[in-house]
Amino acid sequence: MLRSLAKTLSLFLLLVAGSAGLVYYYHHNSAEQQIAQLQQKNQELEQIRHRLETDRRVAKILVTDQKTIAGQMKTTLLFVEYTESGTELPARQFIINGNEAHFDAEIIKFKDQYVEQADPLRGQSIMLFVRVYGSDQAPSAGFPIDTPGTIPEIYRGADPQISAFEQDLWADFWKLYNDHDARESRGIRGLHGEGLYGQFNPGHVYTITLRSNGDGTINEEPLDPMYKQAIENR
Repeated sequence: MLRSLAKTLSLFLLLVAGSAGLVYYYHHNSAEQQIAQLQQKNQELEQIRHRLETDRRVAKILVTDQKTIAGQMKTTLLFVEYTESGTELPARQFIINGNEAHFDAEIIKFKDQYVEQADPLRGQSIMLFVRVYGSDQAPSAGFPIDTPGTIPEIYRGADPQISAFEQDLWADFWKLYNDHDARESRGIRGLHGEGLYGQFNPGHVYTITLRSNGDGTINEEPLDPMYKQAIENR
């Protein structure tokens, strides 16, 4: 009788210990799974943040000459763009009146889900530079930068699908602007004209950037002394 009771007690204790082990195992692995899911979610959010903050179009502007002629300041701007891979496109030169340069642009912004998903066609906002002019000039007297109705050179790639999609957007920019259904069918969140402007003076390099979410900015930093000396000695 006692021996049978001891066996029963031993079995009970083993079952209790086993259950405790199973409970610990379940909670331990459940916690690990939750941590893994949170880490994956954080990685996804970080990737989305990175895509939103990635510069889609970058142009650098230098002032190579600035002088007053017959009471009018003339500023010579050297405009250089770089592709996403860092390749430099042919430089262009513009001479404006005054030292305040205005860059007019057309910007197309796609819906957030396309940016978040890194969609190959609509994963980033795109911009066309319309013209540049000085504060002492009328916009209509400005100098064209990109050719209206065509894909800007910086966006031209080897993928014909992307080229055809973007060509359609630029060819009918203002039609899309006034056609809600056409914008919806292309996944466009918004498109509009935008002006970026600031003072441009010798001894500085100015960078215009467009981020994936459509934010355009101009930033200034001192010009490297070596390049500054080279410009002065031209």
